[in-house]
Amino acid sequence: MKQSMIKNLAVTAMVLGAAVGNVYAAKDDGQGHDYRTFHSNGDIKFGQIGDSYTSDLVMYLAGNQFMAMEELIKDFQKKNPDIKTIYVETIPPGQIMKGQILKQGEIDGQKTAQNPDLFASVNLGHLKKLKAKGVMNDYMIYTHNQLELMVAKGNPKNIQGPKDLARKDLVQSHPNPLTEGIFKFYGSQMLKDLDLYQEVTADKKCKSCWAIEGKTWFTQRHHRETPYRIENGEADVGIVWTTEVKHAKAEGRNIDGVSIPAPYNMAHKVGYAIGVLKTAKNPFNASRYLSYLGTEDAQNIYKKYGFVTASTEDLKLKPIPLPSK
Repeated sequence: MKQSMIKNLAVTAMVLGAAVGNVYAAKDDGQGHDYRTFHSNGDIKFGQIGDSYTSDLVMYLAGNQFMAMEELIKDFQKKNPDIKTIYVETIPPGQIMKGQILKQGEIDGQKTAQNPDLFASVNLGHLKKLKAKGVMNDYMIYTHNQLELMVAKGNPKNIQGPKDLARKDLVQSHPNPLTEGIFKFYGSQMLKDLDLYQEVTADKKCKSCWAIEGKTWFTQRHHRETPYRIENGEADVGIVWTTEVKHAKAEGRNIDGVSIPAPYNMAHKVGYAIGVLKTAKNPFNASRYLSYLGTEDAQNIYKKYGFVTASTEDLKLKPIPLPSK
């Protein structure tokens, strides 16, 4: 790894965006592509944060499904043409819960609505916290995912699997353990199960930072930063979702994937949980979207992007259990 490339990481982090507290910058994340308003005429507007207050349906969702949202929303609006505008955020769910639902948040200097109609996370614990706060009651699981290693096209470092993360010659780019559920709940557990957690992270918890100088970088938004770093020679490998590898390859990016065997890929644990907020402005439209997620069309769209289909039992609404004390 060239020193000049490593030095450029600080600049890269600024370009890709660093959040302070509960203030985020839309322009730092793909020109606002994590904040989209879908119009029933087919138009998509990016970074229109004020639409979180006025749209006919407002959804704050776990960011790692960003690649599937356009096809899903267009299909849903085709079936429900009276829902003219749908505002969708796809960012780390811990960030959403702590910084936009439980307190007033801002994106690019604009305040965001604290009462989205729907909230989804890769960890039921987030929904349990909202239940304890009196904000949500019910949930369902609507799709599944698993961990994979992202590497450069052709796998020039010959990375064979997660045990290679112990190698000294690899520069790694992983989701941060503070706000990105993929690492906080799953990637970190994989490393612990492999007895590699301390070696890879030095037990550091931060974002947009070196966990280990020159070796392990913790991202702000891994689904945008990690492929960028790998393509630009600033990292050799990163823990991502299988769907992100599939999406990057479909776009023709210089990326490949290395599968992670079960149980380390966490496929047995990863379920996407969604529910309607009690404070929702559009609860009827939210319930219609939940019904849509249970359809064969919606499940097939998720499957197309590499997600694992939800079962009939998964798709039933259930009371959110209170967090254990």
